[in-house]
Amino acid sequence: MNEENVILKMTGITKRFPGTLALDNVHMTCEKGKVHVLLGENGAGKSTLVKIISGEYTRDAGTIWYDGKEVNFTDVRQAMAAGISMIHQELSLLPERTIAQNIYLGHEPMKKGLNAVIDYKKMVRDSRELLEKLGVDLDPNIQIKKLSIAQKQMVEVVKALSFDVKLVIMDEPTSSLASREIEKLFEIVRKLKKDGVAIIYISHRMDEIKCIGDCVTIMRDGQYIDTVDAATVDLDVLISMMVGRKIEKMYERNYCKPGEVVFETENLTGLRFRNVNIKVRAGEIVSLSGLVGAGRTEIAKAVFGYDPIDSGKVRLMGKEIKRPVPIKSVANGMGFLPEDRKNEGLILPMTISENMVSACLKKIFRNGFLNARKECEIGEKYVEYLKISTPSAEKTVGELSGGNQQKVVIGKWLETGCKFLIFDEPTRGIDVGAKSEIYKLLDSLTKEGYGILMISSEMNEVIGISDRVYVMKEGEITGELNRGDLTQERIMHYAIEGKERINA
Repeated sequence: MNEENVILKMTGITKRFPGTLALDNVHMTCEKGKVHVLLGENGAGKSTLVKIISGEYTRDAGTIWYDGKEVNFTDVRQAMAAGISMIHQELSLLPERTIAQNIYLGHEPMKKGLNAVIDYKKMVRDSRELLEKLGVDLDPNIQIKKLSIAQKQMVEVVKALSFDVKLVIMDEPTSSLASREIEKLFEIVRKLKKDGVAIIYISHRMDEIKCIGDCVTIMRDGQYIDTVDAATVDLDVLISMMVGRKIEKMYERNYCKPGEVVFETENLTGLRFRNVNIKVRAGEIVSLSGLVGAGRTEIAKAVFGYDPIDSGKVRLMGKEIKRPVPIKSVANGMGFLPEDRKNEGLILPMTISENMVSACLKKIFRNGFLNARKECEIGEKYVEYLKISTPSAEKTVGELSGGNQQKVVIGKWLETGCKFLIFDEPTRGIDVGAKSEIYKLLDSLTKEGYGILMISSEMNEVIGISDRVYVMKEGEITGELNRGDLTQERIMHYAIEGKERINA
């Protein structure tokens, strides 16, 4: 390693929280113009480490050298002034403000001679130039609340690059993006590398490591494990170092003969989709694949009753559901696990037990009075059944890792007695070990006769566990593929241009 090329050097970094040693003597070195992948399970200490770099947290011990000087950032503004920017996994945009206002939040351009007056015309003009430079096709005057999660993620990227940067930290930047948007992000990363910008890249998507990474640092349980070359390291070795054990089979499916049709749409038309015909049988995992904006999530929300349906039919267990609303869908055996589980799928300040019963309070407590003992019994039942890593079902859900939070959402819907589940991005933001557990859980649900409709932007996930795949483009089904026909090339062909149907 060329010492003159080093932008960041951390040695002996230790951080304690009440009752937890989050980081224990961690070290890491980053070079200019290189992508340094930071790898580890949820809870390994990755986010804590990068938050120390970005000034959100202060270290308890250790030394940080940045751009040739020893530094001790005590707030985010100090780090930003030094040229450090961070793209958080959890979106931090203001929904009621425009893209331009969010991009320049905290460093708005001011009118000359009027330091207290924001120059909105310049802000919009500069935002448009920056969006075009980075290849993001969005109008800077649009409010954030009108964007999809993927579009919001791209705005976060642009926001992070709206001032002169020397080091960019990307925490799960592709978790909400489909293939085309990921490639667009990678183009931005390559441009930054050419400009000599160092990048710390956190991701649970193993296939991205060799595609974009130069070196990989592995962390486990708050400790440094090793730093290896991204080009030569074997992915199975990385996984073993990361989880401390060997994962024999990532995508586990025991395919069985499908049963009766549990869910069906007929010429369904609504917000951003039209004439959609889908069937899901008991014991099947059927995936909706396509680029971001193809209409997949809109279909899921419409059939569950979040969004209105313009025309067409929805049948559940053979029964037509007219004008679906969530309470009617749940009563008829449907569960919906949303992409944004923290805001739409869970009540974070409440306990595991309280979340488990939240979708079926009337069913469990028929007299209208809560029974704390029964609630606790239900929580403990699913903690054991779903192998949720927690000392108690009375732990607050917001304190759990992403994988364990997803298990709570699954348990919540299983308790309703539903037999058809919609999973929207089931492993978003979940580490590789937890992903394997989620796949095993989905497989076990199909063996119990559940029908599953899955929306996923991870191609390996779609191919690895699906019985059938419907591919969408611009609101229409353009292809239906059986398990034996699933390849990345065919899926992408139908997502971009082709139209074909294979009878299931």
